[in-house]
Amino acid sequence: MRTGQGSRRVDPLVVHAVTLGAFFAAAAAPTPLYRIYQETLALSPVFVTLVFAVYAVALLKALLVAGSLSDHLGRRPVIAGALWLEAAAMGLFLLVGNGPGWLVVARIVQGLATGIAAASLGAALVDVDRARGPIVNAVAPLAGMAVGALGTSALTQYAPLPLHLVYGVLLCTFAGLALAVRLIPESAATRPGALASLRPRMAVPPRIRRPLALVTPINIANWTLGGFYLSLVPSVVAAATGSRAPLTGGAVVAALMVAGAVTVLLRRTAPPRENLTFGVLTTAFGVVGVVAGIHAASVPVLILATLVTGCGFGTSFLGTLGTIMPLAEPDERAGLLAAFYVQSYLAFSLPAVGAGFLARALGYAATADLYAAAILVVSLTGLATMRVRAGRELAAA
Repeated sequence: MRTGQGSRRVDPLVVHAVTLGAFFAAAAAPTPLYRIYQETLALSPVFVTLVFAVYAVALLKALLVAGSLSDHLGRRPVIAGALWLEAAAMGLFLLVGNGPGWLVVARIVQGLATGIAAASLGAALVDVDRARGPIVNAVAPLAGMAVGALGTSALTQYAPLPLHLVYGVLLCTFAGLALAVRLIPESAATRPGALASLRPRMAVPPRIRRPLALVTPINIANWTLGGFYLSLVPSVVAAATGSRAPLTGGAVVAALMVAGAVTVLLRRTAPPRENLTFGVLTTAFGVVGVVAGIHAASVPVLILATLVTGCGFGTSFLGTLGTIMPLAEPDERAGLLAAFYVQSYLAFSLPAVGAGFLARALGYAATADLYAAAILVVSLTGLATMRVRAGRELAAA
């Protein structure tokens, strides 16, 4: 590790944490604007969910292809490159008023930048602080998305240029962070093989296949829930409650992320099986409350129920990762994580596209009902299967 004057001027952990949070804040920034895009650009719910899906697919591709690039080129140059690419994406968002195609292009570029950044920043955080780095890795994305959803909503509702100001602010933020990264020391040594590292690698060791299969239904339901919130929930809230205020939908989305981040901090030392049980049951209780809030057209009920749902959302994520990752050897973790994120981001994006078709055909309230029912069935079935399997193993022992 190289040291220098930069290490005395800024704390690398703080810079990396803020940078990671900023990427995910920008990822959530379009969410409160989707409804406005629909109205001003005459977009269908299907198009909105497709825009959301292309971001997730681009992010996944970047994770798979460039996930280990910083191991070869160093953390700083890869992070800086991702920051400038993200700044370019913010510039593309400023052109969305010229046509919906710019929205697709901007989201693709943003997904690529976020995927590259997530991998390199995640590694850099562990480099600089092995104790606190993993905690920041878990909390910063959720906290960033909460800030992005709420901040965008506030700017849209109270500031001028509702479709442009937030992207101008973010563009300046990423340019500033790209300069700040130059002030911190490099935390990883460079090594040859950068081109070879771009070949995607996925591998689930045989001994981990059964544990992964057991948590897969819970993981799919959890990421499907997150995708629904970040793609359609502001439109669902507006249709159900009649509130056209962007801050209302943004507050509901932010509630999920805030509760998830807080619960990750509180339950990070709990056993994975306990986290999965707590997460699934809490999510189920919260989702029922969300559906009740939609049909009662009550914003307070929606926010309260979403806070409960968020507690389950964050804990289920902890539980799924905590179940499989400790079983992997150090040289197996990258391939296992790649397989895990392929599963997760497909669940994050593809059901959201289906929800777009349902919303166009049945309306937002009916779509929310069906989505909630699917999440409940899949997650509770997964939990029951896991507990039955655990009971059999205990009896056999």
